[in-house]
Amino acid sequence: MFPKVPDYHKPNKPLVLNGLGVIYVLVSVVYVFLIYFFDIIQVSNGVSKPLTLTVCILFGGFLGLLDDWIDLKWRYKAFLPLIAAIPLISLAYKIGMRTSVALPFLGVIDFGISYYFIMIPILVTIITNTVNQLGGLNGLETACPAIVMIGLMIVSGTNAVLLYGPLAVWLLLTVLNFQGRIFVGNTGSFAIGITLAAFAVISDLKFDLVISILPYVFNSSLILLTYFFFRTKAHVSFDGKRLSSDHRRSLITLITYRRPLTERQVVLIISFLVAVSTFFALLIQRFSLS
Repeated sequence: MFPKVPDYHKPNKPLVLNGLGVIYVLVSVVYVFLIYFFDIIQVSNGVSKPLTLTVCILFGGFLGLLDDWIDLKWRYKAFLPLIAAIPLISLAYKIGMRTSVALPFLGVIDFGISYYFIMIPILVTIITNTVNQLGGLNGLETACPAIVMIGLMIVSGTNAVLLYGPLAVWLLLTVLNFQGRIFVGNTGSFAIGITLAAFAVISDLKFDLVISILPYVFNSSLILLTYFFFRTKAHVSFDGKRLSSDHRRSLITLITYRRPLTERQVVLIISFLVAVSTFFALLIQRFSLS
């Protein structure tokens, strides 16, 4: 049912099932729709949080499938997540979600009406693309988003029920991906990216999400800056046992710069960085409420 692609970071480049992220999309959509069906989270002002999240997950999966199918160029897929922001804008506007954000040292900043039509689309676009850009190693595309998802669920109150099902299936895919048995593909990476962005908007945890994904943002910034200024791309070498690089154009190449490491070591280091940033976000949330 699923195509096989070579695992370039394993000896002899074995073929591995790709695109298993579609399982996450299908199971998550069914689960979240059941939340809506049994009225576990009630409709507010004519909009439903479960249905909004369902639409976003479906669009994330479709965008990933489209990228796998026709190999979209970055200039196009970088802005396609803006479409997924439409249901989130509608939800935030209709329920009258607060338009201010409390920032450490800066105080409360109120974005007014621009919060709905500018800040939410920017957030969805940045989150989706940064999550998609940090991948390529077994477990990296799955373990790090799982850490962020768990962090958001801890501080989301009753909205956490929306992600019980998605988290369970994503953790299963994480184990299989970390073992090198499957790849989630663009379908999975886009779907999980939009899931995180949508859930953060629905639960009003945008600042917490931004802090949690700082390693993602750093990676994307490094990739884009080196490409725009030097027209070069990040590349990591594999000698059959360890990964290494002779440049620093991404988070992966920065970690392996003149420091050969195994694939699992690199994944664990980056996962630790994401765990630290997520923990820091939780601390900020905790002290802001006290």
